[in-house]
Amino acid sequence: MVSVLRVHLPSEIPIVGCELTPYVLVRRADKTVTTDDVNETAPLDGQFLRYKWYRVQSDKKVAVCSIHPSEQATLQCLGCVKARLPVAKSYHCTPKCFSDAWQHHRVLHDRAASAANENGNEDEEVFGRFSSSGSGVSNSSLSASASSANLVNGSEAPYPAAITQKSGEIWYEVGRCKTYTPTADDIGHVLKFECVVVDAETKLPMGHVNTILTSRVIPAPSPTPRRLIPIDGIGHLDADGRITSSGTFTVLSYNILSEAYATNDLYNYCPSWALSWTYRRQNLLREIVGYRADIICLQEVQSDHYEEFFAPELDKHGYHGLYKRKTIEVYSGNTNTIDGCATFFRRDRFSHVKKYEVEFNKAAQSLTDAMIPTIQKKSALNRLVKDNVALIVVLEAKVNNQPVDNPGKRQLLCVANTHVNVQQDLKDVKLWQVHTLLKGLEKIAASADIPMLVCGDFNSVPGSAPHALLAMGKVDPSHPDLAVDPLTILRPHSKLAHQLPLVSAYSSFARTAGLGFEPHKRRLDGGTNEPLFTNVTRDFIGTLDYIFYTADSLVVESLLELLDEERLRKDTALPSPEWSSDHIALLAEFRCCKNKSRQ
Repeated sequence: MVSVLRVHLPSEIPIVGCELTPYVLVRRADKTVTTDDVNETAPLDGQFLRYKWYRVQSDKKVAVCSIHPSEQATLQCLGCVKARLPVAKSYHCTPKCFSDAWQHHRVLHDRAASAANENGNEDEEVFGRFSSSGSGVSNSSLSASASSANLVNGSEAPYPAAITQKSGEIWYEVGRCKTYTPTADDIGHVLKFECVVVDAETKLPMGHVNTILTSRVIPAPSPTPRRLIPIDGIGHLDADGRITSSGTFTVLSYNILSEAYATNDLYNYCPSWALSWTYRRQNLLREIVGYRADIICLQEVQSDHYEEFFAPELDKHGYHGLYKRKTIEVYSGNTNTIDGCATFFRRDRFSHVKKYEVEFNKAAQSLTDAMIPTIQKKSALNRLVKDNVALIVVLEAKVNNQPVDNPGKRQLLCVANTHVNVQQDLKDVKLWQVHTLLKGLEKIAASADIPMLVCGDFNSVPGSAPHALLAMGKVDPSHPDLAVDPLTILRPHSKLAHQLPLVSAYSSFARTAGLGFEPHKRRLDGGTNEPLFTNVTRDFIGTLDYIFYTADSLVVESLLELLDEERLRKDTALPSPEWSSDHIALLAEFRCCKNKSRQ
């Protein structure tokens, strides 16, 4: 006989829009155990498992804190009510919570007042996040999910209105699948999961009914959306509420933090439910889709997550994806969980022309064969082989959703996406990897004179040698990073140069004029004109991520505003319930300033 040994949830706190899939351990008749599903269409030993989900409504629905969503709210900001802000943002758990959040919270009031004075809708000016609370750019996908919740959660027919228990509890049946996705109707309520073995012939339950209760369902945390800031001070809203100019395109670069690296030991300040992949993947998807970028460059995308989640989910939103997994000479774990770089583009804006894969391990082998004495090759490879990769994609722009008919007028674009080695003591390896990538891009530029974008997590702070090579086209021979070169692979220093006219997109904020740009300039490093940070943890705060572009062929039109430390709040590091990576996303809008393409 089949029996259920154990049932538990990976996270006790359910969040709206995030799937709940219980762990069910089953013992077969032969005494072996499995976690595989045993459904009615494929019974095991004449038996299958029947699942039900209930919403328990035994007491009054409670409000939850907008800052600490796992806590019950005890006070409400009346200013939010008067300003007609989303009611979920008005709740706080304690007076201290409200006081600590006030500087951040008052921005909501100011924006609401400004929008009312201009007779505009704040949501139309916002670019970025959307959530079940209604704030942000768009709630269309979540609304669709909510409207079809019964179908998603396994409904074949209307459920019984309610089941009243002897204890006085009222259970509303909400799902008949193993997996359930909480909806807005569940907020503030406890969910109950029920699992029982059923005879395949009689359809009658056999044995004990296994049940488990969750904590109260909370809404998906939603930070204040980030805006797209026009560099020239003039922007236009398209029909979807996005600031854009005719003939422009947007590029997003984002290190999403691989599940394999998001451990409780490293990020013990983040609640475990917010660190779980089941929560983070949905929150990341909401954020990424909300930016509505034409081109998306992601780093730290696990190969299984790309195949099973990001590729199919972004396909639903009109994106085609390309992926390059890291190599595995160093990696010793499950090859399905090794991460890599993923580049997506809108099918209605671009078509795929060519793909280049850069494996720095292969370049290391070629380098050691050519330069390193035989006796030192093993130690040299141990230093250089780090499994990092880059993905280079050549795209062709479409006009009116069609490729340009005249080949002589093809508008091509080259997009490089990379994740450079993280080890801080290997300064020579970082610089060598960046130099190798740039030399490859120079070869492409020589054969096809097209605009270029170089995006990614370079694990190099502004002013470092890799950053100098990218931004300045060369590295000063006296740069301190060059002192670390045990293999002498960086000599002569004069070779550390390239001819690509690369400029960092976010340095455009430094070239703006006017009082309106002062808050954005304050978020830049005065020496390098780069953001003060793109990576924020308890142990590190600084910039590691960049979007570089060829300035002779592209012009920056707009930039996604940077976060500031006050906005993140003093006691917050990343990831957090609101932001599901330890990096922040960078996004730039570009316009081609002249036709650089060739047939």
